[in-house]
Amino acid sequence: MNKLKSLLPYFRPYRRRLGAGILCIFTTAGLGLVAPQIVGSAIDAIRRDVSQGALLQYAGLLVGVTAVAGSFSFLQRYLLVSMSRNIEYDLLHDFYDHLQKLPASFFQENPVGDLMARATNDVGAVRMVCGPAIMYSTNTLVVGLGAAFFMLRIHVGLTLLALISLPAVAVITKVFGQKIHQLFEVVQERYGDLSSKVQENLSGARVVRAYVREDAERREFREQNRTYVDSNRHLIRWNAVFQPLIQTTVGIGFAVVLWFGVHLILNGQITVGEYVTFNLFLGKMVWPMIAIGWVINLAQRAAASMGRLQAIFDTEPAIRDRLAADGSSPLAPPRLDGAIRFRDLTFTYQTTVPEQAGRLEGGDVGPALRNVDLEIPAGRTVAIVGRTGSGKSTLLQLVPRLLEPPEGSLEVDGHDVHRLRLDALRGAIAMVPQETFLFSASVRHNIAFGRPDLRNHDTEEASRKADEEIRRAATLAGLDADLEGFPQGLDTLVGERGITLSGGQKQRVALARAILCDPQILLLDDCLSAVDAQTEEQILDNLRTVFPGRTVLLASHRIAAARLADRIVVLERGQVTAEGSHEELVAAGGLYSELHERQRLEDQLAAV
Repeated sequence: MNKLKSLLPYFRPYRRRLGAGILCIFTTAGLGLVAPQIVGSAIDAIRRDVSQGALLQYAGLLVGVTAVAGSFSFLQRYLLVSMSRNIEYDLLHDFYDHLQKLPASFFQENPVGDLMARATNDVGAVRMVCGPAIMYSTNTLVVGLGAAFFMLRIHVGLTLLALISLPAVAVITKVFGQKIHQLFEVVQERYGDLSSKVQENLSGARVVRAYVREDAERREFREQNRTYVDSNRHLIRWNAVFQPLIQTTVGIGFAVVLWFGVHLILNGQITVGEYVTFNLFLGKMVWPMIAIGWVINLAQRAAASMGRLQAIFDTEPAIRDRLAADGSSPLAPPRLDGAIRFRDLTFTYQTTVPEQAGRLEGGDVGPALRNVDLEIPAGRTVAIVGRTGSGKSTLLQLVPRLLEPPEGSLEVDGHDVHRLRLDALRGAIAMVPQETFLFSASVRHNIAFGRPDLRNHDTEEASRKADEEIRRAATLAGLDADLEGFPQGLDTLVGERGITLSGGQKQRVALARAILCDPQILLLDDCLSAVDAQTEEQILDNLRTVFPGRTVLLASHRIAAARLADRIVVLERGQVTAEGSHEELVAAGGLYSELHERQRLEDQLAAV
């Protein structure tokens, strides 16, 4: 239950609502305790003197008490259940916000389906303890203590006999509660596995079909689904035994009360009205006894779910704004010119997945980048050329701190990137990654993603200007001809991850998105690899008008793109092995000259 302590701050904004709700519970429970006394008094009064007036008086009083209690019952539910929904909203918002701060490595090690299960099932389970559990546990406490008090006033011995089953109820609740907690954790884990399986198969549907793996994937899904169902059935069996066992234990207490109560009436120790009142109070204690088990069940489930959520919250963002050694806050310059300096930078992936780290000869995992020392003046275009896996993408991702560079190894405008506020650094940068990601929205929305001011317009004039800017970026990215063929032009929906577009079209949408941001630093990571040579040449010509005045790092394995640069840097196995202009590097021989010759021959063969 200690896991639920982290929920306490979420109640702070709603403490008045919580207090009002608990006050309504006390009022409802208190009025509910008055009703049995009215019934008992009515029975004894009627036995002495039956009259229509007396009957109407007691009936009216009972109806009035019940109506007022019903009103407060409505208020308590409205206040506490709506509070639980607000806490659910806040918790889910914080969970999503925290996920946004975590690095890419976190999502490589944690399946998306499992994270979705935590954001849905687990948050929902926690909500139940924030509203319904509070409501029923408070009601249980007030009604239970109140009923016991009035029962003791009627007859102490009869009350002790009625409550003799409580220790047994407590033991049963403890044993079953612990088991249900363990089983619910297993169920949530199985649900996360199942969600991951569905998410992966839907995202990779075309690959599954291409390799005719539908039947095999169905079998694997059926097996995981069966495991999930079996885990639920195990939990259901324990729940199914739990409630009847509680009810049976309480029922034994009822039977004892029935036998001993009749004996007391016959001996004249209590009246019939008192006996009826006692039984009505005992009936009111049945639900609290059962509710204790149900509330503990909810609390156990919530504790298990909060533990799973807390495991994510406890994951510290590896890349974040940090105070300097002297306690000063990160810098947020009004403008960055874009001068970049790599100082003897060596970077190694902190991952257990071998494919994500640079590989040395012999298969040993080593640094992705080693001793990189580069100075790139503001406004210059530098091409990073090398074979696949040489470290080009890693170098570019370090600039906006998508990967965390070592302290003192990377500067922008003379500032260590760790001393710059993340939003200030990334706000000056636009990046087109090697693996393009598009949102399941329109082409317009995807291009204008980095410019929210161009997505919402108050006037027709603003809408027209936004449209012009978006179309200009699309033209520079070589997308204008494709837009004419799209059924709804810029408003054409691209499907999940841009599934309706070709690889080249997706790359050009991403390029238009970066151009539209008008960044001071533009990072292009092999962003034209999926387009043909003719289209690439047209786009490169367009980009000549974009590059001047901004710092551009262009990673590519194609020589045609590298020739646009003011300077070319050659990477081999994470190290800078050569620098210079295109002509200088071709004349010097080495890897660049080899790549140039190979691509020249490929172009000649393609032209035949």
